[in-house]
Amino acid sequence: MSDTYVVITSIFAPTKAVDKIAAMPNYRLVVAGDKKSPTDWQADGVKYLSVADQESQGFRISEKLPFNHYGRKMMGYLHAIQAGAQVIVDTDDDNIPYDGWQFPAFEGSYQTSPTGKGFVNIYKNFTSHHIWPRGYPLDLILNDEHNLKDAELTQSSAKVGIWQGLADSDPDVDAIYRLIDNTEIFFDKRAPIVLAEGTLCPFNSQNTAVRRELFALLYLPAYVTFRFTDILRGLVAQPILWAHGYRLGFTEATVLQERNPHDYVKDFESEIPCYLTPNRVIAAVQRAIDSANTVGENLRLAYAELAKENIVTQQELELLDLWLADVAALTA
Repeated sequence: MSDTYVVITSIFAPTKAVDKIAAMPNYRLVVAGDKKSPTDWQADGVKYLSVADQESQGFRISEKLPFNHYGRKMMGYLHAIQAGAQVIVDTDDDNIPYDGWQFPAFEGSYQTSPTGKGFVNIYKNFTSHHIWPRGYPLDLILNDEHNLKDAELTQSSAKVGIWQGLADSDPDVDAIYRLIDNTEIFFDKRAPIVLAEGTLCPFNSQNTAVRRELFALLYLPAYVTFRFTDILRGLVAQPILWAHGYRLGFTEATVLQERNPHDYVKDFESEIPCYLTPNRVIAAVQRAIDSANTVGENLRLAYAELAKENIVTQQELELLDLWLADVAALTA
């Protein structure tokens, strides 16, 4: 059996994406339900965790994890870790994998960015269209100096900790892009790109693979706005990756998103922290962490610093402590 687990949370009946992933022999699919999920949810080849199933697992985080929240995914992550996952793939129920869906090896030789370039718009390496990822600093959207040029990329060995695959048709962009343009995008096919230390880009939770050594970084903050949840997770993760010798990599689109309905103005409201805080988040995390610590210790220090900056609340730290206790118990 595969040691790669795919984790989704859903409030809908099984979708095309769920059915396709469930039929793929190289993955084991876990779906974490919520109070809004159909009571008769069932699909062949899927481990479905109802709310009752989640509560019965005995994980500490269930004491405080909100219902009707994207963070319910964390119950699925913990189930996968307990079952022996070596890789956890994060996706959503509206991302349909292409045939042969897979991620590159976590260690190998890849086209790699320069170090210390700050935020880069990785989408510009995969399309000529004027587009940017959700969470990308607004003041850089028109700044071509923060686009990676092909001439800057060098072939280098890398230990990738997290792979982010792109999504075709309706990729992960912010509400501003959707309100002013919203062109359907099919990204170019090209070799993966790895970001060196000090060069970063927001990444999300819709087509993302994480290796076991970094499972603590899967924590989804539950007391920030919905559209900030996975973006904050990705921003926090990147300095911690660097501190422990890992890198973030991006691949061409390997899923097609048929996006569930959204209200773009409500998305914009929910995304305001994505627009206002990216640079503050990175600075706070870099101040707080130390390569001598464990990944989990650095994650806790990072969020404590974010609390001082009023980017997260004390409630977030309390939930994070429960998550870290659960992960430590499962990976000891």
